[in-house]
Amino acid sequence: MYRQHHAWLFGLLRHRLGGQHADAWDLVQDTFERVLRHRKWQELSQPRGYLSAIAKRLLIDRHRRKTIEDAYLAALAQQPEPVAPSAQDIAEVVEHLNRVCMALDRMPDRMRQVFVRARINGQAYDVIAQQLKLTVNVVQKDMMQAWQRIYHAIHG
Repeated sequence: MYRQHHAWLFGLLRHRLGGQHADAWDLVQDTFERVLRHRKWQELSQPRGYLSAIAKRLLIDRHRRKTIEDAYLAALAQQPEPVAPSAQDIAEVVEHLNRVCMALDRMPDRMRQVFVRARINGQAYDVIAQQLKLTVNVVQKDMMQAWQRIYHAIHG
């Protein structure tokens, strides 16, 4: 599968990334790594569809992480000099952000959608429940489990 679809996937990702070769290579590798984690990857009837779906999610996650990091750095730039954190503090925060992003990546799709809609988009639980055709109770449970996963990702 790798030999058959690697060049195609690289071209697709390079195009979507505006010609950024290094990032495209990284995303291709991450995509195939995810495919190999799938227990029945050899039985996929439409590997390109599966590969492009995974690659698209990875692109979205990459964009989300970049947006969060850029927003954090922009907020830091606006801080007065005495309040600005040290280089070590910045490195620790970036490490925590990476751990949060990894925890988000590992969440089931529905849980991640609920969490992102509530915490990033600021949507109310009842709105999320209506949009995803869930009960408010399910949304609350997903949020609680998402917070637990993020807490464990940061604090071990």
